[in-house]
Amino acid sequence: MKENPVIFVGAGPGDPELISVKGMKALESADLIIYAGSLVPEAVLKWAREKTEILNSASMHLDEIIDAIKRVHDKDGKVVRLHTGDPALYGAIYEQMKELDKHEITYFVIPGITAAFAAAAAMNIEYTLPEITQTLILTRISGRTKVPETESLESLAKHQASLAIYLSIMHVGKVQDILVKAYGEEANCAIAFRVSQPEQKIFYGKATEIEEIVKKEKIDHQALIIISKSLDVKDTGVGLKYKSKLYAEDFKHAYRDSNG
Repeated sequence: MKENPVIFVGAGPGDPELISVKGMKALESADLIIYAGSLVPEAVLKWAREKTEILNSASMHLDEIIDAIKRVHDKDGKVVRLHTGDPALYGAIYEQMKELDKHEITYFVIPGITAAFAAAAAMNIEYTLPEITQTLILTRISGRTKVPETESLESLAKHQASLAIYLSIMHVGKVQDILVKAYGEEANCAIAFRVSQPEQKIFYGKATEIEEIVKKEKIDHQALIIISKSLDVKDTGVGLKYKSKLYAEDFKHAYRDSNG
């Protein structure tokens, strides 16, 4: 087995400066970059060398991707497979890894920032507010790619946790119906479009307004639907009723004595 690993890199949400330093260095040294062109903006490729071969995988099937990797890898070239956000989340990387295993090609993964966290940064919110919401669920609605029944949006929404819903904007009507039923008509939501990119837009509304916003703004791709009690706090503009104990004056822990 050759020791020249293929590197799966998380490109982050789109801003080329939000890629990790380690990911940037991988791009700078690559002989071949195969990037997910339907989601990764070309701006991220600014870190590539001028002589680097660059392929857009949007029109490629799995065998073509593996053949391209093997062609360069067999000549001891450095290959980067560039995925949007974090490769572990809806990245379809496992099937590529299994094919590389067949060819005894080693690989490793450099993580990236996923859109849900770029959206939180853009909205200045915290998904896990003390005693208000302490759970964040990243999920999608069932479509052409089926979701296990035990993980259906209906069942997850019953928890009323913070939800970041990926890859579901084309089913916005169904998503809205589910969220209204689980969270109520007045629950605050956000539609985050191309977060961190120059085209970024964040739209706020109630659960009953999600579909109207999406249709009015003609959003049909690269958008998250977010519902969270953190947005309720942001909407009211009031201070927190509960605060983290981490910075409380009377809270003693291993690094600070209590003053209470």
